[in-house]
Formats: sequence, C-alpha cells, structure tokens
Amino acid sequence: MLESPSPQRLLVLGSTSPYRRELLQRLRLPFETTAPAVDETPQPGEAPRALALRLALAKAHAVAARHPQAVVIGSDQVADLAGQPLGKPGTHERATAQLRQMRGQTVVFQTAVAVVCQATGFAQVDLAAVKVRFRDLTDAEIERYLRAETPYDCAGSAKSEGLGISLLDAIVSDDPTALVGLPLIRTCRMLRAAGLTLP
Repeated sequence: MLESPSPQRLLVLGSTSPYRRELLQRLRLPFETTAPAVDETPQPGEAPRALALRLALAKAHAVAARHPQAVVIGSDQVADLAGQPLGKPGTHERATAQLRQMRGQTVVFQTAVAVVCQATGFAQVDLAAVKVRFRDLTDAEIERYLRAETPYDCAGSAKSEGLGISLLDAIVSDDPTALVGLPLIRTCRMLRAAGLTLP
C-alpha cells in the first residue's frame, strides 16, 4: 500500500517586493509573503557581496522567528559599482545620479537568497553575481528612460525585465532571474534541500 505524501511545510517569502513575488509564483508552490522588518543599513566598510548575503540571511531569520514551522525565503540585492554599493534610488534625482555613474561601466548585481526553517534548524544562503554592462548613456537617454519607467524601487535604477534592457550592452549570469531579484535556480536547490517538493 502506498503511503500518502506528508503535507509540505508552509512556504513564506520574507519580502514585500512585487518582483520577487512574481518570480516565486513561477514555481507554482503556495506561499505567503510578509515584511521582514530588517535594518538594511550597510555596516562601515561592508562590501556589496557581504551586505547582500548578510541581509538575505537576516531577513529569512527575522521572518522565521515569527513562523518557526515554515520554510522561509529571504533575499537581498545590491548593485556593486567597483566595490561601492548602490541601493534603491528612491527619487528621480538619485536615479539620475546612479545611471550617470554607471554609464559605460560594468556593474555587478549581487543577489543573495537564504532559506531558513527554524523548526528543523535548516539554514542556507547563496549568492548569484550578475555582470551588467551599461551603454555609454547620454543625459537625454537617462531622462527619457526614468520618465518612462520610474524604476526608483530598483537597485541600480533600471528594470532589465522592462524598458531598462535598452540601456544595456550585455548581461552575464548563470541564474537569469537573479537580476530581477530572486535567483530561482539557487532558490529551487535550497527549497529541495529544506524538504519541499517542487514540480
């Protein structure tokens, strides 16, 4: 006689990002979302890669403390321009300044993901580094783009999944969804390791 499969643990995405939510929906697993309420201020001298890893894990642990039986995903992305972190611009002026800094440059988008289950003691974190080469943008191109897409909630001030792709010369990555905000190949690997069954 076949045993019926045991029910899966609740999956919680510790993020309010609509981009991460849309990406996680691709896996066709039921999940909830909740805000992680973590201070995202970089520590003095903290490298972008270290910042992304620390914040992804902190977000997952913060949400897991409130949902100890659940499998929790935390994620963070930091745009890395020659070792300097570029966060979400928040305003048109800051987005303009970021894009002017990045024109003609290669920016590494450090996208970290952590999976934690407090009940089982499971905790893993991984990082996908996406190299993005920006075209040598004119001020007029930057202004037109920002007025058209208003990407003020995106690290690096550009949405590659939208009109922002027109700003770029190249994208190099082994996990293509990482640039949008959640590296799904790595996420799937960790969810399986945490005991979830994926299609």
